[in-house]
Amino acid sequence: MKFHTINPATGEFIKEFPNQTDTEVSELLHTAHIRFQQDWKWRPISERISMVKKAGEILKSKRDYFAKLATLEMGKISRFSDLEVDLVIGIFDYYIANAEKMLAPKKIEEEKDAFILSEPLGVILAIEPWNFPYYQLARVAIPQIIAGNVVLIKHAENVPQCALAFAELFAEARIPDGVYTNLFCSIEQIGQLIDDFRVRGVALTGSERAGISVGERAGRNLKKVILELGGSDPALVLKGASLDYAAEQIVMGRTYNSGQGCVNIKRVIVVGQERGQKMLELLKERFAKIKVGDPNEESTALGPLASERALNGLLKQIEDAELAGGSLVMGGKRVNRPGFYLEPTIFTDIAKDNPLYKQEAFGPVLSFYIVDTEEEAINLANDIDYGLGAYIFDEDTVHAKQVATKIESGMVYINSCFADAPYLPFGGIKNSGFGRELSELGIGEFVNRKMVRVAE
Repeated sequence: MKFHTINPATGEFIKEFPNQTDTEVSELLHTAHIRFQQDWKWRPISERISMVKKAGEILKSKRDYFAKLATLEMGKISRFSDLEVDLVIGIFDYYIANAEKMLAPKKIEEEKDAFILSEPLGVILAIEPWNFPYYQLARVAIPQIIAGNVVLIKHAENVPQCALAFAELFAEARIPDGVYTNLFCSIEQIGQLIDDFRVRGVALTGSERAGISVGERAGRNLKKVILELGGSDPALVLKGASLDYAAEQIVMGRTYNSGQGCVNIKRVIVVGQERGQKMLELLKERFAKIKVGDPNEESTALGPLASERALNGLLKQIEDAELAGGSLVMGGKRVNRPGFYLEPTIFTDIAKDNPLYKQEAFGPVLSFYIVDTEEEAINLANDIDYGLGAYIFDEDTVHAKQVATKIESGMVYINSCFADAPYLPFGGIKNSGFGRELSELGIGEFVNRKMVRVAE
């Protein structure tokens, strides 16, 4: 496992970073544990908030620098890199403003003198992906550090400069060593950390396969784990939806971040044969107009995939889907230019035995279905192992909300492609994982809800 920067827009190798030794990882864990036990958990929450606020202010002052690193290392279109940094700033601001109230002692109304304390657990290990190189870190680190925990972060191997930059925020804010620790370590070393009793919780955003491995190991060690394992999110276009508006949102929802998002729209299910054909033509027209290009250019609508491995994986999925009888309506090929680019791709005629029927396509590949009834649409949406997000388009929002109750997912968005915000809880069900990040639910995942009762 090598931590290195390769520019996805050009394929150019930039820099490699050394892995930490077993001794170094052990020392970092020791430092984090001692910091928690002897210092951080005892500090007043107001003091922890003040120090985290300083880190947030530094991020605001270096917004452009952070955004450029994200574009360099994972090929994120520059304006979307700006949006990601702004979202992270929002997470800082949200928890700085609200965490103290969220974690305040809560009285149990049925008892005269009984209450619940929210206390930190200790060292939290977070294993995070590359697709949102700061947002993924912030979702765990900011609330948990304010709550009094300390965090060890193992980031993805292809965004090491983003990882180091985010860690430097806390060092520059003079937050003590051990509160936020960046790890450049191996899978084997991660396993050893999960086994160590001093690590009291584990958060993973990654693949289903990684979730099985981490969840199993954490379970054997009787420690809490939060898993966000992706999904194949459906967009249901109901009979009352505006096709033009839905098409616009679906194109954005499929191609945003080059399609590399857990909650990107990946399957479109249209109710009505005639409306379905119209929608397919609208999507083909819009996909054909998408400009694929340099993520630093303002006119670019679709940048590269984050790595050649990711590109080759998608090309293999496309090949397998065609062999299984799927109809490739458009795209499906590597773009003839330097870097790791894939043409915007649409598949139809995806039978239940086609691997693409249930797989997650982590890139600009859209599966398209037409059904006759709303009931068929709901059943098709639910007929996969994942349950992260879902989308419903219908101008009758009362009806759309009723349909939302029938969808098996952790999140449902009505008449929009995205709505990320610090106050909206993020997470899924089924093989998309369990637990929540962000909002008050997120900060509460790794705290001890201690009940205290005074006898009369």
